[in-house]
Amino acid sequence: MTISPLLRAILILPGNVLVAVPALVLWLSGWSPAAWQASPAAFGALALTVVLAGVGLTLMVRTVGLFLRRGKGTPAPWDPPRKLVVEGVYRHVRNPMISGVICVLLAEALAFRSWPLGVWAAVFVAVNMLYVPFSEEPGLERRFGAAYGTYKANVPRWIPRLLPWESRASDQADTAPNGA
Repeated sequence: MTISPLLRAILILPGNVLVAVPALVLWLSGWSPAAWQASPAAFGALALTVVLAGVGLTLMVRTVGLFLRRGKGTPAPWDPPRKLVVEGVYRHVRNPMISGVICVLLAEALAFRSWPLGVWAAVFVAVNMLYVPFSEEPGLERRFGAAYGTYKANVPRWIPRLLPWESRASDQADTAPNGA
């Protein structure tokens, strides 16, 4: 049986980050459902959990959809998009998938009322704050050249623009990978 590249990417990346590691963290920390007790603060946390999870899942689904339809690839490093994606949520922020995962990790920490899950979310943020500018972005600059440089100069890495970036047709002229 062959697993599609998209399913493999989802199982390995968000599957591990959002399911396997949190389950391991909860198990190792001795978490128990008894830790969650009904209170006004708990219901406020639950409301924030729902909002964070909704935003995070929406960002992740839209990102994957854009990568498949427009980028002709997946979010996985072994099957990256073959075209630069600069539309949809990517007009507001360069890393919506990471933003979505962070939202879901924070929602999990709140839902389980677990400081160890909050620490896992912080570790994930720290790793990506190093990985994205020092590995991912230089790779994108090599693959997409000036088109990525223009995009990078106009769209922030982490904190979304309020108004979407309007790229010109000339900005996207070189959206296929260099050498393709």
